[in-house]
Amino acid sequence: QVQLVESGGGLVQVGGSLRLSCAASRIIFSIATMAWYRQAPGKQREQVASITGGGRLNYAGSVKGRFTISRDNAKNTVYLQMNALKPEDTAVYYCAATILPTTYWGQGTQVTVSS
Repeated sequence: QVQLVESGGGLVQVGGSLRLSCAASRIIFSIATMAWYRQAPGKQREQVASITGGGRLNYAGSVKGRFTISRDNAKNTVYLQMNALKPEDTAVYYCAATILPTTYWGQGTQVTVSS
């Protein structure tokens, strides 16, 4: 079955940076739309950024200009570079891979931004 394994979360101060990674296996990675979502306590899960197999990018307005999503098809890995982090970025971040009609999810990694 498809596996998505996130890494790179942790505790960082306001204004700091983190890079999340998501390694995928048992999936035709190059054609999957990869995305990062996040869920803060008491809030709904929201999409942060996505990148299609063709490289089309999409960002939530709240992270545009601060976060960058990228992918390395040779490594079956998608990244989320997060800069200028804010306390409101604190959440569990999930990696998702979509090959229609199915979306697969990782287990999540905690990002905590302290002020």
